[in-house]
Amino acid sequence: MKIKKDTRYMVTLGLMAAIVIVLANTPLGMIQLPIIKATTVHIPVIIGAILLGPAAGAFLGAVFGICSMISNTQAPTLLSFAFSPFLSTTGLAGVLKALWISIGCRVMIGVVSGWFHIGLKKLKVPEGILLPLTGFIGSMTNTVFVMGSIYLLFAKQYAEVKNVGMEAVFGLVMGTVTASGIPEAIAAAVLVTVISAGIQKSGVLGRNKAYA
Repeated sequence: MKIKKDTRYMVTLGLMAAIVIVLANTPLGMIQLPIIKATTVHIPVIIGAILLGPAAGAFLGAVFGICSMISNTQAPTLLSFAFSPFLSTTGLAGVLKALWISIGCRVMIGVVSGWFHIGLKKLKVPEGILLPLTGFIGSMTNTVFVMGSIYLLFAKQYAEVKNVGMEAVFGLVMGTVTASGIPEAIAAAVLVTVISAGIQKSGVLGRNKAYA
């Protein structure tokens, strides 16, 4: 169903974007788990994709990515070269790679989440399964795309900053996907389910639900 770009849609999209910006720039963007800290910035991206569709999800993912790029530029860490085009040490190629990881990969969160939700909805999957599954997949999209792209595009630089041999890079990447990505995905499954269900029941988007 084509989403009607009415005032309610734009206000909701703007609110979601504001939430992304707040989470990306405050400690609220991280939740403490028993072993690691899990990011929550991608949660409103996934919820926006569910409620407003893949295009809105892609826009929110881009907002997330731009915030990430700015953060890594202003307060760089050892891996910031993979997220900020301004820290590239490999010329134009490095700039394009960093733009893909910081923004492109985050756009994919909204695209994958939105179309995944639409696909399962057409298959009549119950909401009790549909929402947490979309949250899980959306979160794993972030982790897999980012870490996978770092492995494919910046393996040499990643090995250098981690002070390991090239043969160890794949194991480190998979370790991050497992140790950080899975707990984040589980947290996303819970939060996306609770928040999305609450918004849907509240009728804040009106009778003609934009996520249909």
